[in-house]
Amino acid sequence: MSNTINPRVQGKTYWRSLDHLAETPEFKELVEKEFPEGADELKNPVSRRKFLSLMGASMALAGLTSCRRPVEKIIPYVVKPEEIIPGKPQYYATNMPFGTESFGLLVESHEGRPTKIEGNKNHPASGGSSNVFMQAEMLNLYDPDRSQIILNKGKNSSWQAYRAAWKKLAAEHVETGGEGLAILSESFSSPTMMRLSEAFMEKFPQATWVTYDSVSDENIFAGIQAATGALARPKYRFKEANVVLSLDSDFLQMDSNDIPHARDFAGRRKVRSENDSMNRLYVVEGTYTITGGMADHRLRVQSGQVGMFAAALAHELSAQGLDIKAPRVNADFDKKWISSVAKDLLANRGKSLVLGGRRQPPEVHTLIALINDVLGNTNQTVAYSNNPDMQVSNLKSFVGLTQSMNAGKIESLVILGGNPVYQAPAGVDFAAGLKKVNHSVHLSSHVDETSANTTWHINEAHFLESWGDVSGYGGAGIIQPLIAPLFDGKSNIDVLADLLSDEEVWAYGVIQETWRGLLGTGNFDKAWRKAVHDGFHASSRETPVSMNKSRAQGAVSMSRYYSSTASPDDMEVIFTASFTNYDGRYANNGWMQELPDPVTKVTWDNVALISANTAKHLGVKNQDRLKISNGATDVVLPVWIQPGMADNTVALELGYGREIGRVSTGVGSNVSILRNTSGMNIASGFTAEKAFGAHILACVQDHHGFDEEKLAADAIQKRLPTIVRESTLSDYQKDPEFAMAFAEKNELKGMWKEHDYSEGNQWGMAIDLTSCTGCSACTIACQSENNIPVIGKDEVSNGRDMSWIRLDRYYTGDVEDPEMVFQPIACQHCEMAPCEGVCPVAATTHSDEGLNEMAYNRCIGTRYCSNNCPYKVRRFNFFNYTKDMPEIVEMAMNPDVSIRFRGVMEKCTFCVQRINVAKIDVKNEGRDLEDGDIVVACQQACPTDAIAFGNINDPNSEVSKMKAQNRDYALLGELNLQPRTSYGAKLRNPNPDLETEHAVAEHTA
Repeated sequence: MSNTINPRVQGKTYWRSLDHLAETPEFKELVEKEFPEGADELKNPVSRRKFLSLMGASMALAGLTSCRRPVEKIIPYVVKPEEIIPGKPQYYATNMPFGTESFGLLVESHEGRPTKIEGNKNHPASGGSSNVFMQAEMLNLYDPDRSQIILNKGKNSSWQAYRAAWKKLAAEHVETGGEGLAILSESFSSPTMMRLSEAFMEKFPQATWVTYDSVSDENIFAGIQAATGALARPKYRFKEANVVLSLDSDFLQMDSNDIPHARDFAGRRKVRSENDSMNRLYVVEGTYTITGGMADHRLRVQSGQVGMFAAALAHELSAQGLDIKAPRVNADFDKKWISSVAKDLLANRGKSLVLGGRRQPPEVHTLIALINDVLGNTNQTVAYSNNPDMQVSNLKSFVGLTQSMNAGKIESLVILGGNPVYQAPAGVDFAAGLKKVNHSVHLSSHVDETSANTTWHINEAHFLESWGDVSGYGGAGIIQPLIAPLFDGKSNIDVLADLLSDEEVWAYGVIQETWRGLLGTGNFDKAWRKAVHDGFHASSRETPVSMNKSRAQGAVSMSRYYSSTASPDDMEVIFTASFTNYDGRYANNGWMQELPDPVTKVTWDNVALISANTAKHLGVKNQDRLKISNGATDVVLPVWIQPGMADNTVALELGYGREIGRVSTGVGSNVSILRNTSGMNIASGFTAEKAFGAHILACVQDHHGFDEEKLAADAIQKRLPTIVRESTLSDYQKDPEFAMAFAEKNELKGMWKEHDYSEGNQWGMAIDLTSCTGCSACTIACQSENNIPVIGKDEVSNGRDMSWIRLDRYYTGDVEDPEMVFQPIACQHCEMAPCEGVCPVAATTHSDEGLNEMAYNRCIGTRYCSNNCPYKVRRFNFFNYTKDMPEIVEMAMNPDVSIRFRGVMEKCTFCVQRINVAKIDVKNEGRDLEDGDIVVACQQACPTDAIAFGNINDPNSEVSKMKAQNRDYALLGELNLQPRTSYGAKLRNPNPDLETEHAVAEHTA
């Protein structure tokens, strides 16, 4: 074991933000006090009304006015269902459709009321884990701003009136074979939707069917089709890959199938001892993603030049002996970097993987497929398959439909989901074309920008309210409703099936008709019940597609990969799906709006992301307003300087500028008006200049510092490497005890006799920083599970964010090209908790099982506990955040979690409600608790299994095994607080040929 701290490691500079690095007055002011001034009630009556109305649609807990409980009315069962035990939840398997992908779910339901979404442990895609979009759907279900009635020309109508009107039109369209009739749908992967779409085209052979999404994998499909000759998508096998090269692909977060990708990728980075190995990740990208943060080596390249990089890599592979040809490009890339990557890929033939992101054009994906093939990776680390149930987005068809609409060739248009008026690129005037369509129908969850322009608006049922099916990763799955439609909404299957039938049909029967063909002619009822119970049918619907090397080589040879370098006068703009809003579908979801972006840590806004060099050239700083223009249109957004961004590149998030409800209104700006058909993802020819004024942003990264008001800057820097401990795999193998080299060697003594925690169940947690990707699934899962309130942008700006788990993001290295590391922080449940001794009313106490507990009804809000907590993990309820909350939002609350009201302190409880439920269950079963009986919300959501929880007195528990590893350390352990949460020091696996670029050096013995 090392006896001294490595001087080079100790000198490694960590910083949370540019303000932190610069020690600006704003940063110092923020951390001078635990809570900002102005802790009294909001004084502005207008902003207060807006604030409280905001809470109505975005909150997950009911509060109390002052200290009195509100009057609540309950209605008992007239006849109690036999299968329901009051207070005991039931769990149902279902599936969540998400474009051409889907997620297997297990949904918790209380007396017929869904309250929590988890991944289905048996489903091949979700594997029991989840992502932020899955978790947020619970609040989407109970959104009070959802459309609640069918509209005809803006006036209330009914399903019967719509059907009557359609039947008259249907008779006319049948006579013409469907000429002048069109369907516009979102992407889907559904056996029933595909069957109905084929039946529709058979009934109306002259009709048009178009599929369009503003965020899609269209480029990937097109590129693979050029390489294989079939409409296919790649399926990556990260478990088999020793070396991974990601070209502008955020496969750990925003690209398709992120959950299985993250799980399998992290599985190859699990290091239990110095004898284990791990994979290596290279990332080439223009903006900073969490995938880039996990990289062992990251190359900053403008997104438009990633294709040039791929071509340069192909040339280097050819120079090193591979049979591959690509057009030569003259680009100034790091030759050593490319050479080292090529050498590493060649050394791992059949065990390497190259993949590209959805932003890259089709020809780049064709070249990637060719590179994988010549490396021997096809059918090893990547395979291709066709899904017969999949309908993919096609921009060209969408443009053609819009042109036909504007030319008056479309008589009737049925829009199944989506929001094409909002999502159409500039120059594709869908709104104008819609006005020329005589009969238009829009199925949507909200009365949105498109609904306002259609003849009929049909309120859409949530997938938790309707029957449906999906097909994709691991097989076909059934969507079963967890609750009756709250507003009598209709699904896309309801609407489409009704277009085909003379009589009213029900989705349940339509789905069963499809599945009679899928499940065979045996005992259908038994097979159906099993499929509904399990949530999916394991037999895959996909068929393998073979790689055609000569075809791919021909397509590559004819492609053009050259792209001019962006400059200050000719800037590159990247359009990205929003981490919180995606394409706009989560815009009215308060959980998502307040969830910090894992990299920028900004909430409640979209920003113009630029590099520090670009900001310097433009003369702007954070929160200045920046006008981005393509010559015809401009958008003004606040600046956010992102370390690691490519110079002369502006990244813009889609999905903002919506006005569909009380949460979305006034949040961010719509940047889709800058997109055009030739630059949907990456565009050039933009200018940027400073605009007048500033825009206040709510960024949480500099909140809740570690006692920074008491420490000088040099002492802060000295302590930071003890907080986030990291090394390289090779250094760890040389010095397995490196994590302990960071700790101060003080003799730790208690101030009083310590309690003996060696008997019984003792709960603890371990978090492996090597596996943590920063995806934030844990944060929003905790919010859903524990009824944590959303407080709004103003209060977040004041440092009052309520999240029980914050995800600290640190940079280290050069501002232009730093490394990034994440660290989840929640209550550490210290055995010698400093919060407990200072509470004057003993509201915070310690249990015999090691839990730091809170008695909410005893807390008087002194906040001494928070002042005394070095981890800054306690949250104070300043206001009654749930006053005037609509009843429907109350349905999202977890009844197993107590209600916290104004004036009390709250924090992570280790999901004590789940601990107690498990105790009751095993007692009823007549057995003792076993490892795995208790799974806390953050642990269950984590797609990389970075979090372990359980009994630390059980040496065979997973948490005990993680704590026994030599990388395990206690955060601020030198304070002798004995926290129950510990961390596994982060490891990277850099290429020895490029290792000099890393700051981590060999530890001395």
